[in-house]
Amino acid sequence: MVKAIVDLSEYEDRIVNIVKGKFGLRNKSEALRLIIDEYEQEFLEPELRPEFIEKMRSREREPTVIVKDFRKHFGLE
Repeated sequence: MVKAIVDLSEYEDRIVNIVKGKFGLRNKSEALRLIIDEYEQEFLEPELRPEFIEKMRSREREPTVIVKDFRKHFGLE
């Protein structure tokens, strides 16, 4: 595990403490991990994550269905 010294403003420190308290975390490191995980899920493109690539590879092997009339098939009429 990498250790880092992080300089936070008073406001940023307060936000980390709020996240820590809201989710019942033991320390600020856990709060920062949670914030980073949320940022990853929200802002990073899914195709950059290995889970997404594996998910798409498994879907490639699924059988396909030929649909002649899309609206009728999905009940959109």
